[in-house]
Amino acid sequence: MTTVEDNMVDGGDHGLEEQLSVVQEKILSWEADESMIWDSGPDEAVEYLNAVDETRKLIERLENQCLNSEEEKELLRRAHDVLQTAMQRLEEEFKYMLVQHMLPFEPEHMSFRSSEDDAVDEGSIVSFGDDSFEESTHRDSISRTSEEYIIDLVHPDVIHDLKCIASLMFMSNYDHECCQAFVNVRKDALDECLCNLEMEKLSIEDVLKMEWGTLNSKIKRWVKAMKTFVQPYLVSEKWLCDQVFAELGSANLVCFVEAAKAPILQLLNFAEAICIGSPRPEKLVRILDMYEVLANLVPDIDGLFLDEAGSSVRLEYHEVLNRLGDSVRATFLEFENAVASNTSTSPFAGGAIHHLTRYVMNYMQLLADYKDTLNLLLKYHDGAVATPLSPYMSPAAEQESMDKDLSGSCSPMALRLQSLTSILEANLYEKSKLYRDDSLQHFFLMNNIHYMAQKVKNSELRLIFGDKWIRKHNWKFQQHAMDYERATWSSILSLLKDESNSSSGSVSRTLLKERLQSFYVAFEEVYRTQTAWIIPDVQLREDLRISTSLKVIQAYRTFVGRQMYNIGEKHIKYSAEDLQDYLLDLFEGSQKSLHNPHRR
Repeated sequence: MTTVEDNMVDGGDHGLEEQLSVVQEKILSWEADESMIWDSGPDEAVEYLNAVDETRKLIERLENQCLNSEEEKELLRRAHDVLQTAMQRLEEEFKYMLVQHMLPFEPEHMSFRSSEDDAVDEGSIVSFGDDSFEESTHRDSISRTSEEYIIDLVHPDVIHDLKCIASLMFMSNYDHECCQAFVNVRKDALDECLCNLEMEKLSIEDVLKMEWGTLNSKIKRWVKAMKTFVQPYLVSEKWLCDQVFAELGSANLVCFVEAAKAPILQLLNFAEAICIGSPRPEKLVRILDMYEVLANLVPDIDGLFLDEAGSSVRLEYHEVLNRLGDSVRATFLEFENAVASNTSTSPFAGGAIHHLTRYVMNYMQLLADYKDTLNLLLKYHDGAVATPLSPYMSPAAEQESMDKDLSGSCSPMALRLQSLTSILEANLYEKSKLYRDDSLQHFFLMNNIHYMAQKVKNSELRLIFGDKWIRKHNWKFQQHAMDYERATWSSILSLLKDESNSSSGSVSRTLLKERLQSFYVAFEEVYRTQTAWIIPDVQLREDLRISTSLKVIQAYRTFVGRQMYNIGEKHIKYSAEDLQDYLLDLFEGSQKSLHNPHRR
């Protein structure tokens, strides 16, 4: 094929016209052909590109001349028409190649390769108070690797051809059309990626109307989708843009942002809706998941959306991240308020562990997994530790928290969780007052405070609360256990007290018998009521039975041993072994009665 440079040497419009006719014939021959040029083989594609490039150079030659005659002007118009036809065809070929050679994206079957290898390859929560919270909620694993990985979104074999088309379109001043074609195809691909990740387009109103069960599932799906979409998908998308447009100014940045902007904002829009929603306690763990995944991806986002082209996406991303942080703080405060304001109108059956206690402690156990994030967020914006004072805390608890805050020995999260346990304890004390029986009040508090102490001791919370807190609460539940024993048995065991050395002289046989019978009646009543009480913890139940048995059986044996002569064997209703066996029935949560009035 004769080149434009040859004609420039020869001079003369006739040579230019002849040259135009040759390239025009080549270009227009494909307009009647419905097949794709690049499907016809590399030689045909090269010939077509050469013809287009010759047309471009011919136009440059003509435009650099002073066109005086109508013939010359008509020649230029013809050349522009031919070039426009060629550009339209190249745009179609460009889009076709991007679509036909697009590789499927299957998140569950991804195989990664390091971007360092490819860079040089030119060809290639349950509602509040729900007992099931502990079992139904778990933290999704969130992690990131330091090394970027990419996947091929378009077959590597066509990258060189795409670059050739893009370069020629840019040199022909059809850069906008080329970029637009690329963006349109890749936008559809990104939308399909979100669809594969099961991320539907939802308005803020749609999200706000969702029931918690549905929203909980969508948040978990969003967390997984966000990680996969940014790394590796957007990273791979950026790599594709760089491969096609890297030598064409800032086109790679602009095309990437234009293609990725709508999908990433769709994901951020969901997070924004979560922030706008009411700060319900059951949302806290899920919002923390969202915050952490966005925080972990900040380096990726800042690296992908560079310069002015990506500034709006970067700004929106950081604003949503900050709003999620605010939402975490607001939701944590709402959690504290919900614990404090949780009221009961009737006592909890059997003095067992209250649903609220289980919920709060299981929740805090989950929060321990987020200690680094919560320590960051539960500070004032100026970096000072937030004091966990609450209107629901007792003055003593307030002073203790203030002392710890001033000493600087506790992290922000530790202070807030200790404040929360103080709020919970205050609520439990109020709930204990619903019991008319003093012994059941202490029994209820013993159960619940023991549960709190064990939850802290046997989990990651131990590192947050510390051994001092555990020792203090071990002492508290033990104190309530002793208070229970005192309230239940002191008056009963006083009937067995030896008063033979009192100033009034020996106790009459009749009075001794009456006291023993009163003891039996009281014991039977304790048996009837306290077999219905329950201690869920096996070790605590056994310990309290042993402690009670030691006191009761020793007092009974001593009394019977000393007073058998005065009372008479026929009045001994139970042996010490009988009473010891009966005491083993206590605290099982199944009410029983002693029907047999005779000694076994």
